[in-house]
Amino acid sequence: MNKAKFTVAADALDRWRDDLLTGKPPVMFRFAEEGPLSQVEIGPQLITLVGGSPGSGKTGLVMQAAIDALRLNPELRVVVCNVEMRPAVLLDRQLARLSGVPLDAIRFRRLDGRHAERIDAGLATIEAFADRLCFVDPPFDLANVAATTDQFAPDAVSGCGLMLVLDYLQRIAPPGVQNDRRGSVDSVMGYLRQFSDAGAAVVVVSSVGRQKDNRGRSTYAADAMNLASFKESGELEFGADDAFILAPDKDPGIRRLMHLKARHGEQTDICLRFTGALQRFETMEPEASANESGQHEPTTGMLSTALIKAWRQQEPAEGEPWKP
Repeated sequence: MNKAKFTVAADALDRWRDDLLTGKPPVMFRFAEEGPLSQVEIGPQLITLVGGSPGSGKTGLVMQAAIDALRLNPELRVVVCNVEMRPAVLLDRQLARLSGVPLDAIRFRRLDGRHAERIDAGLATIEAFADRLCFVDPPFDLANVAATTDQFAPDAVSGCGLMLVLDYLQRIAPPGVQNDRRGSVDSVMGYLRQFSDAGAAVVVVSSVGRQKDNRGRSTYAADAMNLASFKESGELEFGADDAFILAPDKDPGIRRLMHLKARHGEQTDICLRFTGALQRFETMEPEASANESGQHEPTTGMLSTALIKAWRQQEPAEGEPWKP
C-alpha cells in the first residue's frame, strides 16, 4: 500500500499565519504604470494565457506587455519565442509604437529628417533594455526554449526575474512524440507549469477557433467567445492562472480584452483602442452617452461606451509620439 501524503491544516497554520501577517506580497511585473492594464497579473509562478483570432493583435499586445515590463522592471529579463515573426519584424513594430513613427515608414525604410528625432528617441529606449531581451531561434521547441533561458538568464528565476513569452502555443513542440495536436498542447502546458513553478512568469499566446453566435453563425465576435474557444482547449484552460481573449469589434480600432479566467482574483474585461499604424494599444474608459433627445444616460455595456468615446475622440495627428 502506498504511503499517504498530506498536510493537516493545524500543522501548516503557524507558518501560514506568519506569512499572512508579516510576509511579502507576490511579485508582479507591471507593464503599465496605471489604469486597467496595470492590474493584469504577470509574475513569477503564474501562467497568463492570451488568445485571439488572426489579425486581432495578440502578438502586438503581448510584445507591448513584454517591452513595457522591461522598461518598468529594471532587473527583469525576457525570453521571446515567436514562431511566425523574425526579431527584426517584432522590433520594427515596437519602434513604431515607442517613436510614434508609422510602421510603414519604418518597415519600408522610408525615413528622413522629419523622423530623425523620434527614431533616435525610440532606439534609445530599446537600447536601454536590449541586453535583457532575447529571441529564441529555430528550432521552436521547449528543449531549445529551456536551453536558451539557461544560457541567457541562468540566475533570472531566483534573482532579478524572468518572463517567458511563447507565441504561439500550438506551434511549439514538446519533448517526445505525441499522438495528436491536443496531446502535444497538453504536454507543452505540463512543461510550462514546471517552468512557472520554478519561478518564471509565463505568457502564452494561443490561437482560437470560430464559435457559433446566437444566430448559429460561425464567428470570432466577442459575444461568442469563451474558454472553449481556445484551440485544443482542456489543459490550456486548466493550466492557466489567467486567460484572456482579445476580440475585435465592429469598429476596427477597438478590441475587447475578455478576462475569462482569474484563478487568484476577479475577472475584469478591458476595452482597448488599437492604432494599427503605430502598433499601439491604449485603454479606453467607459463614459455616458447621449440619446436622441440630447439627454445623457449611462450605457449598459463596455463596448457601447467605448464606441461612443471612439467616435467623439479626435484622431491624433499622424506620427504623434507615445508618452510612456
